[in-house]
Amino acid sequence: MADNLKGIFKNRLIEASAPCRIDMGGTLDISTFYYPLMHLNPCTFNIAINLRTRVSLLPFENKMIRISSRGFKSAVFPLGSAPFNHPLGLMFAIASFFRAEGLHIVIDSSSPPRSALGGSSAAAIALIAAFSKACVNAGKKPLSKRQMVLIAHAIEQSVAGVPCGLQDQLAAAFGGVNAWYWKDGTDGTPFVKKSVIKKEFAGGFEKNLILAYCGVPHESKNINSRWINRFVSGKNRNLWDDIVMCTGKFVEAVSNRNFQDAAFFMNEETAIRRKMTPDVLDSIGRMLIISAVKNNCGARFTGAGGGGCIWAIGEAGDIEKLKKKWEYILLKRKKAGLIEVKPDYRGVSVREE
Repeated sequence: MADNLKGIFKNRLIEASAPCRIDMGGTLDISTFYYPLMHLNPCTFNIAINLRTRVSLLPFENKMIRISSRGFKSAVFPLGSAPFNHPLGLMFAIASFFRAEGLHIVIDSSSPPRSALGGSSAAAIALIAAFSKACVNAGKKPLSKRQMVLIAHAIEQSVAGVPCGLQDQLAAAFGGVNAWYWKDGTDGTPFVKKSVIKKEFAGGFEKNLILAYCGVPHESKNINSRWINRFVSGKNRNLWDDIVMCTGKFVEAVSNRNFQDAAFFMNEETAIRRKMTPDVLDSIGRMLIISAVKNNCGARFTGAGGGGCIWAIGEAGDIEKLKKKWEYILLKRKKAGLIEVKPDYRGVSVREE
């Protein structure tokens, strides 16, 4: 951190938070896919939800950086040797980008660890927003939400070792219920936002949604890497064309509040993904999906699946019936259960005291 920022944290607390998300059409936000599919106008749909990740910046030992996060062992390293391949490596990489030393970063997420809700990207956006606020206090220009997204994505992709998408960072920064259309970026912006349900018209939308944690964490790299490797080698290209179509039709249906059609296209997209990677759902996930289909709802894993969460959409009456079915299924596994979910329209926010 620049010398003129070091004293800022001695006399004040800076805290930022950003929402997690549920999604449809994920993976299309990775350039490996959306460049060759661009003629089909690919998009990813997501809903920022009321599970927020909070990041606090506190003073610490000189030249050292400490990161504490629920679900992980706290780690302390000198800034110059902080490992980016650590479980908290993304946070260390962001701290290194801002030259942050003498600092304790405390991360508190309201979502289960590795639940496939985009929690790590929400933490990254919140951390960058907190550093941006510190820069403002030091007389520098604040970062825009767009800049935060691009910085977070670039750093995450550089340390992950695999191509990464943009949707998690976008939901965290902007909030809301949106479709993100992927472009070539020659004008400096690789995405275009379409608001699917505006805040003023969102009343009661949460009654059309249900979210379940399956009780086991996910590992997105494995499934994402297989999708990427097969796509690059020329396999399953026609199935990805169908995924683009299903996602676009889903967005259109949700825009019109036609939740029966939305459920149909979600189930179609889920079936295509399962055809490519049957292990994208575990035993509990498969039971939840089957139950949703039988009860006239659509259901899909969040993120890249392989554990984590399943969400469903449908008419309010059908969702209410499905909740009882899902509650019974989730009793079969310790730590599994329903999560109360509502759209979050705030996006990233910062406060200091």
